[in-house]
Amino acid sequence: MNAPPPESPRVDQLLREAAARIGREDAEPLLAHALGRDRAWLFAHATDPVAAAEAAAVRALVERRAGGEPVAYLTGRRGFWTLDLQVGPDTLIPRPETELLVELALARLDPQEPARVADLGTGSGAIALAIASERPLAAVVATDVAKATLAVAVANAQAAGLDNVWFRRGDWCQALGGDRFDLIASNPPYIAEGDPHLAQGDLRHEPARALASGPDGLDAIRTIVAAAPTHLVPGGWLLLEHGLDQGAAVRALLRDNGFAEVGTVPDLERRDRVTLGRRPV
Repeated sequence: MNAPPPESPRVDQLLREAAARIGREDAEPLLAHALGRDRAWLFAHATDPVAAAEAAAVRALVERRAGGEPVAYLTGRRGFWTLDLQVGPDTLIPRPETELLVELALARLDPQEPARVADLGTGSGAIALAIASERPLAAVVATDVAKATLAVAVANAQAAGLDNVWFRRGDWCQALGGDRFDLIASNPPYIAEGDPHLAQGDLRHEPARALASGPDGLDAIRTIVAAAPTHLVPGGWLLLEHGLDQGAAVRALLRDNGFAEVGTVPDLERRDRVTLGRRPV
């Protein structure tokens, strides 16, 4: 006599099982993704049975997460600002602390006036699209050196219905040609090559070119700061995200390249996060 099929697990049981393996913070989005639902549905339908194929899909994702793959890459999505962005192995995973860069940029862009903005090394398009969504009169140019990465950013712009963003392929300011902007923003790679953090956590799976830049992590920032004055109008701003111990070095680079009103703004955890300066009028 054949044994009866195993009873289908309930949503709450599957969630507890996943949370015991990878923690609830990761288990909830993976379960919601595998079931094609949002997180609120998980709790409203906690006692619903989960089909065997769906339960197997959940468990497969949990095992991949337990092996170190980022949740954002497993779901293919990451929220940033007010946007739901497509992400993948060709893009850096947008992080909440980068929203400070967006806030500081928006504070320098009058919502009632047109402006030209550039986002260098756009990745998924997070910074460019957040600015474009909040400043519809701004013309935003988003650049990246990698064709595959730009394709993701273009798809995100289309999904968000934003028609005030243009994309260019190229290395930092080289992609800007002879154009000048009211504001240039960038979250460039700023981790030192060989830093042990690169072999830990989610960073192991993210594109190395988007994370590390030279022996002290400042090579990309040096390149941007040296070239940016040529691409800024008088009075234009340059804003750079960087590491928690790099504020003083980046301020010195800006001053050495003729920027005025140089300063560093800490994030919510009081760590140096964004340094900015203005091209003199």
